[in-house]
Amino acid sequence: HLVQLPIADKDNSFLSFFQFPDWNQFLNFKVYVTAFTIAIIASLETLLSIEAIDKLDPLKRRTPQNEELKAQGIGNILCGLVGGLPVTSVIVRSSANLDSGAQSKMSAIFHGFILLLSVAIIPNILNMIPLSALAAILIFVGYKLTKPILYIKQYQLGKQQFIPFITTIIAILFTDLLIGILIGLSIGIFYILRANHRVTYYYSEDLDKETDEHIITIELSEHVSFLNKANLQLTLEQLPENSTVIIDGTNSKDIDFDVLEIIYNFQQLANQKNIRLTFKKIPALPSIKNQTLKLKKQ
Repeated sequence: HLVQLPIADKDNSFLSFFQFPDWNQFLNFKVYVTAFTIAIIASLETLLSIEAIDKLDPLKRRTPQNEELKAQGIGNILCGLVGGLPVTSVIVRSSANLDSGAQSKMSAIFHGFILLLSVAIIPNILNMIPLSALAAILIFVGYKLTKPILYIKQYQLGKQQFIPFITTIIAILFTDLLIGILIGLSIGIFYILRANHRVTYYYSEDLDKETDEHIITIELSEHVSFLNKANLQLTLEQLPENSTVIIDGTNSKDIDFDVLEIIYNFQQLANQKNIRLTFKKIPALPSIKNQTLKLKKQ
């Protein structure tokens, strides 16, 4: 019931713990099935983790997902070549890192170096740690990420938000991460198709001849779903500096909660880029009882 790490002695150096692949299995189909499964699960876990951490980040920074997956792929290839385990972004370590006041990616790099030095220099001390102690830390950090208030808030957002959420959790607990996520996605897609949402917004740009200023208008459509979340977020991030931006929700009947969250998070980025931002008939973000906000036409 204790941590069990290999200990290098006089006749067995630390470098001998690294193992090269068995190239005789290169054409073994089972190897590729396992590799593909691990790649899918690791990618899903990473995307879910960075999505959660981006929301917890007080600076509201956005992790470049493509770069994260590319780096993870390269790291896993190198790990496999020396007999290491696959790596992913993990919500428990990331949240603990954030709670400790970390401000940059160097915190994760230092974390890796500290782990490497600890395994190489003090494995005897690490092997004195009870697994139950590590389990207690994991349970505590996990509880902080899934407090009962979280379920209450999801329920208040409405059944279209709560049913996929709770179904995903139950499916993961009774199956595994990959199957649970796929089940949750299937139910979420069902609600999306039923709602039959259309295009998110209409983009127009004008030039004020008197002030020589770019005036950009983003007019939200009648139905705005989270399907268009990524497209809207990319548009907001690419808006030019020193411009005037109007986000108009006059014609909107339904605005998904996730889209509203992106719009209000954009306020901080707008200040950094000297963008004069104006909201027109955009509802407030506080506690919401339905997944979508019903707007009255005026």
